[in-house]
Amino acid sequence: MDVSIIIINYRTPQLIINCLNSIYKYTPEVTFEVIVVDNDPKNGGGAIVREAYPNVQWIDMEFNAGFGIANNRGMSVAKGKYFLLLNADTLVTDNVIGRCFDRMNNRPDIMACGALQYYADGTPMPFYRSFNEFRRTFFILPPSGLVDKVINKLYPEPKYADPDQYDWLVGAFIFVRKEGFEQTGGFSNDFFMYGEDVEWSGRLGKLGKLCYFQDCTFIHLENDNPFRRTNISWINRFSTQMQVSNFLWIRKQYGIFQYLLLILHYLIMTPVVFAWKMLFNLKKDGNPFSELRTQHIYVRKTRVLLKYFWKTLFLKKGLFKIRPDENIDLLTASA
Repeated sequence: MDVSIIIINYRTPQLIINCLNSIYKYTPEVTFEVIVVDNDPKNGGGAIVREAYPNVQWIDMEFNAGFGIANNRGMSVAKGKYFLLLNADTLVTDNVIGRCFDRMNNRPDIMACGALQYYADGTPMPFYRSFNEFRRTFFILPPSGLVDKVINKLYPEPKYADPDQYDWLVGAFIFVRKEGFEQTGGFSNDFFMYGEDVEWSGRLGKLGKLCYFQDCTFIHLENDNPFRRTNISWINRFSTQMQVSNFLWIRKQYGIFQYLLLILHYLIMTPVVFAWKMLFNLKKDGNPFSELRTQHIYVRKTRVLLKYFWKTLFLKKGLFKIRPDENIDLLTASA
């Protein structure tokens, strides 16, 4: 078996069928198996997929385990030389799987590779190209040339001799050697959603290069889910679940000091974002309290981060999944 393709289902049967249609249409040159791991067997619509593709290997999870744990379950039974972790809301438009297979066969120095994401309209989807580029976005600082210069110096871009090499791979499409899973144990079981691909990439990168190839692309439809961010703004650029996972990743990969630095930064910025907005409101209409909704959302998200402070600080084992009453994005989506 050349490739084991692993897809997580969470109430997206038609998306999976569309994804599989594209795979079977454009992947003629490699042998592959498809493993679908269902995070919600009762409501996931699995029968629809199995009827359309009876050869798919189906695994029902006992609970909604999120992205990483479900993928680990799929990889644990996979038989391929390589594993392809693929989002349900993706489409391949050419033989990208075959190209990744050939590249990995010819490049033993590469542990895993990814493909560049495109929107459905054919435009490229931006992504963070390094750990430090991602880390810089965590800081809520006034935009200015001086601030950018300082942050870039503190968190510089890595320099690789290989132009295809990157720090981490986006979880929507990860083409990894079987040994990569066996030697790392796969994704950390602490992550529910978001951040798990970044953290795993850090460990995979110690075994070999992580690469993107410019001629390897796919379409990512970005299906809606209840943990996506809403009310996106300068100070609320991440969803609540995403930020809890991001801070967990920082603690795991960079240690206590970097984690505490971020927590302190968010606390210090609380009065700053209010003061800045109140001055702006005062100048605009004479009422300093007229528009503070975004600032209040920021405070509510920061409170959730603090709820996970001790658990993150001491890296207590367990799924870092926010509760419904902590999902500030969903609670304020229509407010």
